[in-house]
Amino acid sequence: MSTPLAAAADIRAGVILVIDDETQIRRALSTALAPVCKRVAEASTGADGIARAASEAPDLIILDLGLPDMTGVDVCKEIRRWSSTPILVLSARHAEQEKVQLLQAGADDYVTKPFSLAELVARVQAQLRRARASRQTATTPFVYDGLTIDLVHREVRRDGAPIRLTRTEWQLLQTFLSHTGRTLTHQQIFDAVWAKSFGNPQQYLRVHLTNLRRKIEREPAAPRMIITEPGVGYRFVIPHE
Repeated sequence: MSTPLAAAADIRAGVILVIDDETQIRRALSTALAPVCKRVAEASTGADGIARAASEAPDLIILDLGLPDMTGVDVCKEIRRWSSTPILVLSARHAEQEKVQLLQAGADDYVTKPFSLAELVARVQAQLRRARASRQTATTPFVYDGLTIDLVHREVRRDGAPIRLTRTEWQLLQTFLSHTGRTLTHQQIFDAVWAKSFGNPQQYLRVHLTNLRRKIEREPAAPRMIITEPGVGYRFVIPHE
């Protein structure tokens, strides 16, 4: 892990829970997260993490997969039975299938080891913003770099000029905007947009997302909003985050 860049937090949480069996990592995360929360709670096992998630009522949970007593998937599933708190997973570099399982089990995002603490803090802030926004009534249009997306009136404009989207592109865009900052697996997006249709979700998504990027991104070959998470899925971000 690299030393985090100094950055002022624009949103401050109450408690962030770190579930990790390595003392050194817990200490490093506690230091890095100090600017974005009032207190960091720690747990070294899955069982203790579940108990602390219930007693501490954290605003966000950071969950490591390599726990000594139970799998990260089981921890995530148990917490999701009674809590919607954002869960950010720390995963191994080559565990793509495990990442997918965690996201399907209810995790909101993941950071791959070895990771930059600055990146992790940025992901934490994005999740805290998303959680705050989800508690509000989001009826105002999304505006960024000359792009305006108004889901209420089903309008997309670039520098005032209307952009026409297909029905599928609208459903994709609505799915992404309702999960801003969250990594969605191919299957989760496929289920949200195509429901019970049959086919290869990656093949469907690749075609439609290419078309959607051409319409809403300034530089479709270097997208800043619809980000590819290799082997896992996609994430919609607000670029200034």
